[in-house]
Amino acid sequence: MKAFETSLFIPARPERIWALLTDAQAYPRWNPTVTRVEGDIRLGEKITVHARISPDRAFPVTVAVLEANQRMVWSSSMPLGTFKGERTFTLTPRADGSGVDFKMREEFTGWLSGLITKSIPDLTPEFKAFAEALSNEAQMTEMPGR
Repeated sequence: MKAFETSLFIPARPERIWALLTDAQAYPRWNPTVTRVEGDIRLGEKITVHARISPDRAFPVTVAVLEANQRMVWSSSMPLGTFKGERTFTLTPRADGSGVDFKMREEFTGWLSGLITKSIPDLTPEFKAFAEALSNEAQMTEMPGR
C-alpha cells in the first residue's frame, strides 16, 4: 500500500470549506493543482479530475462518500480488486469554534498497487499546495465573531 497525506488547520467555518470542496466548477479558480473538474460533486456521481501534475491524463473517480461538512471520498478502481485509489477529505471542527482541522489522504491498494504506484510521483507537494490554497480561499469569508 502506498499513501500520501497532508493536514492543515484552517481558521474558517466547516460550511465554507465544504462549499469550496464540493464546487467542481470553482476548483481551477482557487486550486493551483487542478486545471478542471468535469461533473457534479454529488454522492454516487462520476467526476473527472484534470491535474497539473499530469496534464495529459484525466482521472475519473466516483464520489463514494459525501457526509456534509465532514468527509468526502473520491474512489477509482480497476476490475477484480487489482488496483484501487481512494482520496479522502476530512473536516474536523475544533471545539472552540476557531476553525477546522483539514486532512487529505490518498491511499492505493490492490494486488497490482506495488507495480502501478511505482509510476505515481510523490503527491505530497501537490497535497500541501491544495490544502494551503483551500485555506487561503476559505479565509476570504470571515469567521463568525471576527
